[in-house]
Parts: sequence; structure tokens; C-alpha cells
Amino acid sequence: MVKIAIDMMGGDNAPNIVIEAVKQAIHDFKDLEILLFGDENKCDFKHERVKFTHTDEVITMDDEPVRSIKRKKNASMVLAAKSVKDGLAEACVSAGNTGALMSSGLFIVGRIKGIERPALVATFPTVTGKGFVFLDIGANSDAKPEHLVQYAKMGEIYAKQIRGIDKPSLALLNIGTEESKGNAQTKKTYQLLKEENFENFIGNVEPKTLLLDASDVVVSDGYNGNMVLKTIEGTATGIFKMMKDVMTASPINKLAALTLKKDFGSIKDKLDYAEYGGSVLLGLNGIVVKAHGSSNERAFYNAIKQAKLAADTKIIDKMTKAVGDING
Repeated sequence: MVKIAIDMMGGDNAPNIVIEAVKQAIHDFKDLEILLFGDENKCDFKHERVKFTHTDEVITMDDEPVRSIKRKKNASMVLAAKSVKDGLAEACVSAGNTGALMSSGLFIVGRIKGIERPALVATFPTVTGKGFVFLDIGANSDAKPEHLVQYAKMGEIYAKQIRGIDKPSLALLNIGTEESKGNAQTKKTYQLLKEENFENFIGNVEPKTLLLDASDVVVSDGYNGNMVLKTIEGTATGIFKMMKDVMTASPINKLAALTLKKDFGSIKDKLDYAEYGGSVLLGLNGIVVKAHGSSNERAFYNAIKQAKLAADTKIIDKMTKAVGDING
């Protein structure tokens, strides 16, 4: 039985979408138990595999991350993270304040020995359907070259152990493919990555090639990684809005749209953040999944599903062993 702790109060659309996602997850996964933390007055859902812990204390999106987890010790997010630390749950999921969840991971769950800074990782789609591992997508806005090297190590391990890629290619996100391109951070990172014992470091890749199978693993600092994430989401939304406007502009266009509706839908699903659910905070002693702040029911359900997959595949054990082997 996999136990997952869930922050019911985090996110723009909480708690309703969280509750609905939990209902669906409990129905679909018979080996799943949920520890739900939040305001009991806002939840009338009961199930034998759902244990509810009441708290009306919430960390908001505007709260300062470190201060909030220290002052709001009974906040739903903090209690969910603490349940992982105490071994009551194998994973926790929240759509709340990213900085606060990062701080909860660092100061409550704790890091794997040898990892200085955890990183948020997600698998993005590509035109072939293969996808690529991308990190950091928002855990650390400022990162030193040495931190990016650790991200690369974790990303390589993630691609091997979780995605089953035997010899994943590894690349650094940059404004050009030449070794001399970029700022001081990327230039230094490039040299460090060359010096490390990576099996398949292929150099720099540009953002425009990310969805064209440029590399199996792409490394960036959290600031630029998050910018790319939101650019992809926004571009996809904008393109499909323009396509919808064109396809509904005349009766003939509407007829064509009906013919292609299924095909357009499959493409849209590939680029929809709701299909990914959330990002795993790699480098911690427990599984912490950050769901999108504006998650709908489907997105949060997929975040729960992702947390369960990470638990089922023993990602923490594999990451700890692999990092130990690298550093030892």
C-alpha cells in the first residue's frame, strides 16, 4: 500500500479540485492511501483509505517561504511534508507556494547526502513522443555552475532509472550551441560538465530545439527553466486559440474542424500541463511533488499519479544509491 500526503489547501483552485482529484485517485488505485491535510469544514468526502487531519492554517502564495514554514507549523503544506519526514507517508503533493514547498522539502524532509540544492524536474513532450527530462524548472532562481552539475547528475539518474533510457544524452540550455556562447554561468557550467564523467554530454542546446528531441536531459537554472516552461505553456495556449478562431470563422472551416477535431485534441493533450500533473523535487530524502498552481482536477490527479509512480519505482532509494556511487 502506497501512502501519499496531500496539501488540500494549496493552489489557486483548492480545495475543490484537490478533493475531486483525491476521489478519482482512490477509485483508480486500490493500493493507495491518502493522508489529507486541510479544513474539515470544506470537505465532506469520507473513505476508508482517506485519513483526514484538520487544520485551518494555510500558507498562501504571497507568504515568504522560509518564514511561513517556521511560523505556520500547522499549515496544511507543512503537515504534509512532516508526514513524509516522519515516515507516515512516502510522498507529498501540493499545488501551493513553490518557494514554501521547496523550503519544506529542504528543512523538513531533508536532502540526500551529497546534494546541495534540490531541483524541480519534469518530463516535457517532443514531436516524436519520446519526451525529455528538464530541470531545474523553478526551485532555485539563482544557481552556481556547481549546482547545475548536480542537476545534471540527478537528471541523468532520473532518465535512466525512471524513464528507462540506457545512455541518455545530456545538454545545457543556452542561447547558442557553440561552446563560447552564453553568460559567465553557462560558460563555466559547460566546462564543468565537460570535465565530469557523463556518458553522453552533447553540449549546448537552444530553446527552439527542445521539442525537437534535442536531448534526453536538459539542464538549466530555475529562473530560465521556469521561463521556458511558462513560454511553452503560453505558446501552446495561444496557438490553439488562434487555430480555434480560424476553424470557426466560416461554415466550411467549421466542417474541416469537425474532421480534424480528434487530431487537434491529441496534439493539445501533449502540450497541456494538466497531462504532466506536477514536478518532482529531486534530491530530497522523500518524494515531494509540486503541482501547477492553477491546476484543475485532472492536473492534480496526474500529480498524485506521478507521486505514486515515484513511490512504486523506489526513486528515493535509487537516487540515494546513485548519488552515493557518484560521490563515493
